[in-house]
Amino acid sequence: MANFEEDWNRLDLSQVRDRGSKKWVAMMLPEHVKMLRDYNEEIKKVARPDLNEFDYEAIQEQIELAMKRNVEIKIKRWKEGEFLYNRGTIQWIDLTKRTIEVEDPFRCFELKIDEIVDVTILE
Repeated sequence: MANFEEDWNRLDLSQVRDRGSKKWVAMMLPEHVKMLRDYNEEIKKVARPDLNEFDYEAIQEQIELAMKRNVEIKIKRWKEGEFLYNRGTIQWIDLTKRTIEVEDPFRCFELKIDEIVDVTILE
């Protein structure tokens, strides 16, 4: 019995090259495969962070400070169940459209204020 335990402890499972779910796809209907893919995408989604008044104030202060200093920032956004990150300098804030215009070395783009969950100044 001890010999079996020693062999089991020395077993290196990283060398096993299994095909994973590929071997089962041939036996499944296309509808089932689509449902499994949709399910996998759904469980990867993250719930929107619940921000309070202090969080919004901190975000606003960081944006104002970055705009005054004209420094690069990292913006963390939540959109459709996932976090997206952008870097650049703030060029303009449009409160009527509720957007921020950000410029990075390659382009200018607009971000919705309502999607922003965190702002970090990069110096």
